[in-house]
Amino acid sequence: MALSDSDVQKQISHMMGFIDQEAKEKAEEIDAKAEEEFQIEKGRLVQQQRVKIMEFFERKEKNLDLQKKIQQSNLLNQARLEVLKRREDHVHSMLETARAHLSEVTKDRQRYIDTIQGLLTQGFFQLLEKDVTIRCREADVDIVKESLVAAVEKFKETSKMELSVKIDTDNYLPAEITGGVELYSKNGKIKVSNTLESRLEMISKQMQPKIREMLFGENKNRKFLD
Repeated sequence: MALSDSDVQKQISHMMGFIDQEAKEKAEEIDAKAEEEFQIEKGRLVQQQRVKIMEFFERKEKNLDLQKKIQQSNLLNQARLEVLKRREDHVHSMLETARAHLSEVTKDRQRYIDTIQGLLTQGFFQLLEKDVTIRCREADVDIVKESLVAAVEKFKETSKMELSVKIDTDNYLPAEITGGVELYSKNGKIKVSNTLESRLEMISKQMQPKIREMLFGENKNRKFLD
């Protein structure tokens, strides 16, 4: 039985509707799939960026923490150096005060004679020479002469050596030093400096650890006492 034009038209319309419906469903399926993949990719990218941001701020935090520790260490070292400097300044100030009081020794004639005698005797034993030249300030020549007899006698008695001594009146020690003597071997190659300044310098070096301990207490980090 032949289909009429209207029936053919209906079937065509039905088929077109079916095809259109399938196309819509397929399009919706593709859209849904694309949306799902988009959300997955978006989530992946967001997570990736979140990790990068967290790593960036973690590195930033570590760098800041490191800089903070370095700065604290630098400030601590600066503070320690400042304390040490102030301590050294205080010790040096005390030594300068001691130097300023050296002149008090020379004002008491008998005390100064005894001091020169001791310095001469010590110098003779340090040189252990038979011929010795002494230099002093021009102002101290008489005092050195007065001290010399007892000093030579004591050296000879103890060392059992002969000793010939002369005072160098051509080359005096500078007038601006506080006092004391210098002793030279015959050829001048050996020198013993026993000026008051040199003695104070030597004693101050030996006593500085003890002075620091007296002023600031015992240093717990110090391993050796000499």
